[in-house]
Amino acid sequence: MALPLAGGPLGFTSVAEHRRAGAPRLLSIVELDPAALAALTAPRPPWAGLDFTRPRIMGVVNATPDSFSDGGRYRDPRAAIEHGLALAAAGADIVDVGGESTRPGAPPVDEAEERRRVVPVVKALAEAGLLVSIDSRHAGVMAAAIDAGARILNDIAALEGPGCLDVAARSGLPIVLMHMRGEPRTMQQAARYDHVLLEVADYLAARLAACGRAGIPAARVALDPGLGFAKTAEHNLVILNHLGLLHGLGCPVLVGASRKGFIGRLSGEAPAHRRLGGSLAAALAGLARGAQLVRVHDVAETVQALAVWQAIAAR
Repeated sequence: MALPLAGGPLGFTSVAEHRRAGAPRLLSIVELDPAALAALTAPRPPWAGLDFTRPRIMGVVNATPDSFSDGGRYRDPRAAIEHGLALAAAGADIVDVGGESTRPGAPPVDEAEERRRVVPVVKALAEAGLLVSIDSRHAGVMAAAIDAGARILNDIAALEGPGCLDVAARSGLPIVLMHMRGEPRTMQQAARYDHVLLEVADYLAARLAACGRAGIPAARVALDPGLGFAKTAEHNLVILNHLGLLHGLGCPVLVGASRKGFIGRLSGEAPAHRRLGGSLAAALAGLARGAQLVRVHDVAETVQALAVWQAIAAR
């Protein structure tokens, strides 16, 4: 009686129709518009050479002196390279390299400095055979990382920055579009929504359409709701709980909750390096709602949690 969600192992028999006013309306699958049903059920094609026969793990390498999650532990390129190799050995399918801290309140980084931080790391990891993504919102950094071997563009600004859409279109690479309001220094001041679910989904739909007009097909795009970016803890919980709404856009969904501030607030303000339990809970909640990718700092622990979760679900 159930239909597969995004062609994966999860099934559904009804959907919640969210409206800007009033409570969601529950519809059975037989009541749903055929086009909407097709978007929800169609298998997601391989993305960045990865199929979605299992959830995929993106491991985080912060090549910055001021990362919220590790306090600059990998600011030295050699340390960042070693960390990326270790993440891959622990089971990361993708290693995501960033050179600009985007924590709430973080100041912008000069593009030349950002390139200096990430290019040696991307080059070394790519030459070692890893699937590397570049976490940047700047066209020049994206282009330099592509030349160094990056094979995925992960942009918190959803390619809205000057020149970013052009670089992405010319590259032919897969892309992650994330929802954010404003920029990291001021984004939490913009955490005000009439209906956070619909506003996030509408924004990502608009950016997906902009990509289409630029010659980037939807098959190259994954979508990230941007937990913690211009969102309160309550916004993050609502988005995670109703993640299924994003599947209606027909793209793989990425969840990045790892070590974020809302986990600390929910658990008594534990510092970032002590948020492993909450990070695993949030990752599994996203996967239980059909997310195809999770972006995490603690790869080995996530691999273990995922293996146990899948084994239980298969019985």
